[in-house]
Amino acid sequence: MKERILLSWSGGKDSCMTLYEIEKTHNYEIATLLTTVTEDYDRISMHGVRRVLLERQAQSLGLPLQKIYISVNSSNQEYESKMEEALRVHQKCGVQRVAFGDIFLADLRKYREENLFKIGMKGLFPIWKRDTRELVRAFVHLGFKAIVTCVDSKVLDRSFVGKPIDEDFLGELPARADPCGENGEFHSFVFAGPLFQEEIKFSVGEVVSRDSFWFCDLLPLNI
Repeated sequence: MKERILLSWSGGKDSCMTLYEIEKTHNYEIATLLTTVTEDYDRISMHGVRRVLLERQAQSLGLPLQKIYISVNSSNQEYESKMEEALRVHQKCGVQRVAFGDIFLADLRKYREENLFKIGMKGLFPIWKRDTRELVRAFVHLGFKAIVTCVDSKVLDRSFVGKPIDEDFLGELPARADPCGENGEFHSFVFAGPLFQEEIKFSVGEVVSRDSFWFCDLLPLNI
């Protein structure tokens, strides 16, 4: 019998590769995807992707989705409180572990594990310590499709936002940028690939600057 787990889901490529690795093992069943949504913007926190695209993504993956709403200037206390509330509901149903797409940020992993430990749950890190260049190339070669939705202007210029993640994109990344954007250099939205029942349709809208980040708006197409 498969163990039911939760998956922390941002809608980006690292979350997607985490799901891919989980599905490969045949050991787990995803009870739900957990996504933090900034209530004031109605978008995925940090990634800036509209909620409706997130919902279509989950639908195409055939997985349940739970949105955790936080305020635009959410404190760690607010985030932790709302996350704990959500986790405890699933814990009562027998779920004991949460999977994350972290790769090498040890402090972040420790933070997650300590918060889970407080309520008697554990973390699962399927792509931990994977070589990030190999990981993103595997993502591309498997046939996943993603677009860059947000870049840190301190590391990447405006031209990178709105680009598809492909070999050309990887070749243009400066040496100081991690190929998976693990240090927050960029974020993405996955809209097609081997896990998806159908491609999520959207058009590319305006690019805006906010809090030293460039964001590319993705406009859902009516289906």
